[in-house]
Amino acid sequence: MYQKNLFHNKVVLVTGGRSGIGYGIAKQYLQLGAKVMIASRKEAPLTKAAEELSEFGICKSHPCDIRKTAEIKVVAEKIKSEFGRLDILINNAGGQFPTLAKLVSENGWTAVINNNLNGTFYMSQIMANEFFIPQNDGIIVNIIASIFRGFPGMAHTGAARAGVDNLTKTLSQEWAEHNIRINAIAPGIIQSSGLDTYPAPMKTFFEELTKENLLNRLGTVEDVANAVMFFSSPLSSYITGTTLYIDGADHLSAKGSKLYDILKSFM
Repeated sequence: MYQKNLFHNKVVLVTGGRSGIGYGIAKQYLQLGAKVMIASRKEAPLTKAAEELSEFGICKSHPCDIRKTAEIKVVAEKIKSEFGRLDILINNAGGQFPTLAKLVSENGWTAVINNNLNGTFYMSQIMANEFFIPQNDGIIVNIIASIFRGFPGMAHTGAARAGVDNLTKTLSQEWAEHNIRINAIAPGIIQSSGLDTYPAPMKTFFEELTKENLLNRLGTVEDVANAVMFFSSPLSSYITGTTLYIDGADHLSAKGSKLYDILKSFM
C-alpha cells in the first residue's frame, strides 16, 4: 500500500513496542524505511523484541515506565545519542483490566489513570520539548480505545482514554504553531497477543463480538498499523486533532454493555 521508502531517514519512538499492536506498528515503520526505538517496562522481552525487529531495519530499545518522567528523559537522551533526532512518537503503551466500577480499588484506578492518561501526557510533553518544538516539526499518534459510547466494564480505562482523546484535541491546537500534528486512533477488539491475557469468559465475549460485527471479523494489528502510517505520513498533512475508530463500526452498532453483562455473571 505504501512506498517502501516512505519513512526513509525518519526516527520513530513506539511505546509499548515489545508486543501486540505496538510490535506490529514498529515492524511496519521498519519495513517502510524508518529507524525505530521501542520502549516498555520489562527489559528482557523488550530486548528480545528489538532483536527480532532488527530483521526489518534499524531497531533499538530502552526500558521505560511512562509514569515516571525521569525514565522518559533517559529515553530521550538515548534517542539523541543513537539517532540525533525524533520525528514521530507513537503513544501505544498502556494497560487495563476488566472489572465492575463498584469493585475498582483505589490502587487499581490510580494505576490505570497514571499509565494510560498521565503517562501519555508526560511522554508527549517531554518529547515535544526535547525534539519537536526545537525542530519545529513532529508527529504524535495516540492509541486509545473504543470509548464513543462509554466503556461499561472498564470505567477506569474509559476515563483515561477519554482524557487522551481530549488531550489530542487540545495539544493539536496548542502545538500547531510548532508544526506538530497530533491524532488518535481508537481500535476496537484487535486480534493480538493482548487477548491472551484475558480470562475464558472474556474470550467467549470476543467470539460473540466477531459474529455481531458488521464486517464479520475482529480487527488485526495490520489494520491499526496501516492507520498509524497514514496519520504519520504526508498523506495526512492537513489532518490534526482527530480520532479515527478502527472497529468495523462497532462504536456505532454494537451493544456497549455486553462486556459489563458478562462481568456481572462471574464477579
